Amino acid sequence: HLTPRGGAGVGAMSRRERGLEPGGAEAAAEDAEPAEPESPDQCLSLLPWDRFSAWLHCVCVVGFDLELGQAVEVIYPPHSKLTDKEKTNICYLSFPDSNSGCLGDTQFCFRFRRSPGRKVSLCCFLDQLDRDLPVYLKKDSAYYYGYVYFRQVRDKSLKRGYFQKSLVLISKLPYVHLFRTMLKQIAPEYFEKSEAFLEAVCNDIDRWPPPVPGNVLQLPIMGVIMKLRIPTYRDKPGTTSIVQNMHQADAQISMALPTVHEVDLFRCFCPVFFHIQMLWELVLLGEPLVVMAPSPAESSETVLALVSCISPLKYCSDFRPYFTIHDSEFKEYTTRTQAPPSVILGVTNPFFAKTLQHWPHIIRIGDIKLPGEVPKQVKVKKLKNLKTLDSKPGVYTSYKPYLNKDEEIVKQLQKGVQQKRPTEAQSVILRRYFLELTESFIIPLERYVASLMPLQKCISPWKSPPQLRQFSQDDFMKTLEKTGPQLTSGLKGDWIGLYRHFLKSPNFDGWFRCRQKEMTQKLEALHLEALCNENLVFWSQKHTEVETVDLVLKLKNKLLQVDREHLPVKTDTLKKLQTHINDIILALPDDLQDILLKTGTT
Repeated sequence: HLTPRGGAGVGAMSRRERGLEPGGAEAAAEDAEPAEPESPDQCLSLLPWDRFSAWLHCVCVVGFDLELGQAVEVIYPPHSKLTDKEKTNICYLSFPDSNSGCLGDTQFCFRFRRSPGRKVSLCCFLDQLDRDLPVYLKKDSAYYYGYVYFRQVRDKSLKRGYFQKSLVLISKLPYVHLFRTMLKQIAPEYFEKSEAFLEAVCNDIDRWPPPVPGNVLQLPIMGVIMKLRIPTYRDKPGTTSIVQNMHQADAQISMALPTVHEVDLFRCFCPVFFHIQMLWELVLLGEPLVVMAPSPAESSETVLALVSCISPLKYCSDFRPYFTIHDSEFKEYTTRTQAPPSVILGVTNPFFAKTLQHWPHIIRIGDIKLPGEVPKQVKVKKLKNLKTLDSKPGVYTSYKPYLNKDEEIVKQLQKGVQQKRPTEAQSVILRRYFLELTESFIIPLERYVASLMPLQKCISPWKSPPQLRQFSQDDFMKTLEKTGPQLTSGLKGDWIGLYRHFLKSPNFDGWFRCRQKEMTQKLEALHLEALCNENLVFWSQKHTEVETVDLVLKLKNKLLQVDREHLPVKTDTLKKLQTHINDIILALPDDLQDILLKTGTT
């Protein structure tokens, strides 16, 4: 586990969590710049597997046993802990359903719940890294991702006549493209070699630098160096920093990754090309969605594409890129005794066509192939027409979109198909379209929430920090007439209806909690600054010893709060506060000085 050397101290403050730039807590006052964190190498006491643990929880090999079925054959490093329930989930999720008929090599990913009650092994250093990430890349400590490379080939020497095995990387990090690229490098060689090769791979990972957002990282893996940059919340949404390939002085091959987390958006949305705007609404509103696909590769990529289409907003509900009937949440998510939950499921088993036919929105996709010709218009189908997984591709729903259809984006992408525009370029166009749509929708909310912040003149050093004003749906709706999405989007439609629906969704709840926390911390920081600008020694001379001791204890608690809650406080303010505390203590009688200097307080 990563452990900070000498602790983070009050100097290692976090920056604010950001989802989008406009609005936020800046409206009340100038930004309080936080102190810079210690450099990652200072923070690491390099015990074996510390660096490995920053990237992966473990590596598993899942094989097929004639008597046991799927079984975890190897877990590396050997000390990695997985509960029986987690192992069972990994076993079933690491193999495609038998009906998928995946011959050869297949790559996909899954996501599953961590068992409760386990100690989270994040130290303040890893917390610091997480705080610098964009909100949609932050780790969710309740879930693990599994990145799979599955091989199924004929082998007459085996009883079943097939060799079936999966190499699986288990991680809390949602860096799909990085781990996919890494598996492509190591899995084929692993299947030809042995456990010693796997050990060498893990030793390579244990030499990687920590996953610091914003830095260009060089990650060596079995003779290849992957170069990449993890985004930070400061990056302008929609921009990708280009990591240049540099010539290595030695013989190692260098590979620059254009992204760590993005999927091929255009390829994923191709089968449902004409419904991208409706799908954006369904994801934004946290509606229950199921993706029925022929293989885990297609189901997982489509689910990840859906979740990312509202970026830079974070999708706050559960999503499962590949979900099976053996999943520990199968009963919970398929029950008919209550309404379907706010979750996106990717499935391949035909059984789900019957089990989930009561779900309100179903996306059925065939094999994902890029169109050689312009895709034909596919109508939205009624749910009652979906009987089996053999049904035609399309979107099965009775949902009526709030916004009018944007014909321009469809024409632009169709033109790209005619002109044989590369899929990467088509994905860039689609990603920019989704980004502009999401920003047009969220900026009015950002602007209104920023207005809930009390003015700086309301902050008094001798009173508790003022409270944020309550969010009022009616007041927010009134702002839309003058400062609504029409300022940045030409799309017509029932924007107000869309906002009303969104305000009841888990995505709004998650976004608003994040903003609330950020603004409350800002108020605490401003209150601390107001305190530091007072002549506290002069105050203490005019008050009793009991009141002065009470002030010292309160100030010490403030310092602890800054450290504990990572408040956005300037380093100078902290130094000033510490000086105030010391000066007040020195003006007190010796016996009180001794007690107060020893008191760390609660």
